[in-house]
Amino acid sequence: MTDEISLDGRTLVGVANTDAGEVSGDTRFEFEQEGDRIYAHYSGGDIVDGHLVGTFDGSEWDIRYTQINSEHETASGHSIGTVKLLDDGRVRVEDEWDWESQEGSGESILEEVA
Repeated sequence: MTDEISLDGRTLVGVANTDAGEVSGDTRFEFEQEGDRIYAHYSGGDIVDGHLVGTFDGSEWDIRYTQINSEHETASGHSIGTVKLLDDGRVRVEDEWDWESQEGSGESILEEVA
């Protein structure tokens, strides 16, 4: 893992997502990082409660996520995301995801809250 980017203590929100996804601008992700392992709790918008866990090498994450939405439906999936540092020091994630519990896949973008 590089020391350039750490997700520990960062809060990210959804800024873009394909129609098959549930993450929105109201979804907040609260990250923790220990070495190359990352964890996050997220909620907001259609998502009542979500959790993700995975690995992060300083530029790319590989995560699994599980969540429950406002309709009381559970869902889970996998994603690979490219993590970049913006000019203002905030983090941006360009994520390609696939549902594993249902049909669908897509792309989303998360950005750190200033």
